[in-house]
Amino acid sequence: YRPMLTSRARNGARFGASGGFNGRFGRVYRRSMYPLSVREYFHKRKFSDVKNSGKKWEFWIDRGGTFTDVMGCRPDGKIETLKVLSENPEAYKDAAIEGIRRLMKIKPSEKIPGSEIDAVKMGTTVATNALLERKGERTLLVTNKGFKDVLRIAYQNRPDIFARKIVKPELLYSSVVEVSGRYTAEGKELEPLDVKSAEEGLQKAYDDGFRSVGIVLMHAYKAIKHEVQLKEIAKKIGFEQISVSHEVSPLIKMVSRGDTTTVDAYLTPILRRYVDQVSGQLEGTRVMFMQSNGGLTDASLFQGKDSILSGPAGGIVGAARTCEAEGISDLIGFDMGGTSTDVCHLSGGKFERAFDTEVAGVRMR
Repeated sequence: YRPMLTSRARNGARFGASGGFNGRFGRVYRRSMYPLSVREYFHKRKFSDVKNSGKKWEFWIDRGGTFTDVMGCRPDGKIETLKVLSENPEAYKDAAIEGIRRLMKIKPSEKIPGSEIDAVKMGTTVATNALLERKGERTLLVTNKGFKDVLRIAYQNRPDIFARKIVKPELLYSSVVEVSGRYTAEGKELEPLDVKSAEEGLQKAYDDGFRSVGIVLMHAYKAIKHEVQLKEIAKKIGFEQISVSHEVSPLIKMVSRGDTTTVDAYLTPILRRYVDQVSGQLEGTRVMFMQSNGGLTDASLFQGKDSILSGPAGGIVGAARTCEAEGISDLIGFDMGGTSTDVCHLSGGKFERAFDTEVAGVRMR
């Protein structure tokens, strides 16, 4: 299970928190209600004297849709902060890298010395905004014969049962390939996979321009053989992103597993390009990203399905820890960014979690 920190935001989406650790909150309030800037707050709380025994830089970054906030801990333990535009192609290629360069006073023509940086930890809304704006990768769905509409039909939810005009949620996949082959709920093979037909269908989709595929078969959480075969076929043909349901979400219920798999196939290519862009300029440095469950993971393991609430999850964790230092255990966080608005709730100092959620009309687990 990968629990997601939850709250409610616009468009009925359930978000994990406000979208940045500090920068987009702007100000942190003490019980006395006198506002302090982020820099003043950290020095007031003596957080500037953080442990930095390695004598290296450490960076915490929130990459939002409009602004990117960068916090750097210098080798001497002092905290520096910076806010830059997330998109400014005339001035720099990437906002996070530009923020690191400015704080370390490194010229654009010079290489960033990775050996002088202990770690870079990031929360990002790259995947969140790609989902909101429907700018993910063109995706193909592969499923059992006769089930091409399973994710469209889903649970037949009717939020407004008396509505005369039914607006169905937009699907993330653009085309479907149905394959013969079937397992029972007990994991017994009823019909072998038609390999030749599957190869023809996947090859045709590849020739039509598809490079990302989500493979979702019935009962694959228990019987994975057919999905493994299809993955090998897709890899042989040349698909660049192959999301397989028994790897992405190995749990019962085909619809939830399928939704999560298509989200992963839709967003991972976008996310991977961004992660590679950042990691490529920080050689020799640990680069970690915040996941929707509020935990950090290595850049090489960061996937689309775990990135939807990356920035928001970092926001609630940061807000909770900041208020904890002041003895506050109940809070409501509101973060209005340039692209999206995130709202979070914390009661009794405990995070609220959900295993199934919906963001921008897209279900996932």
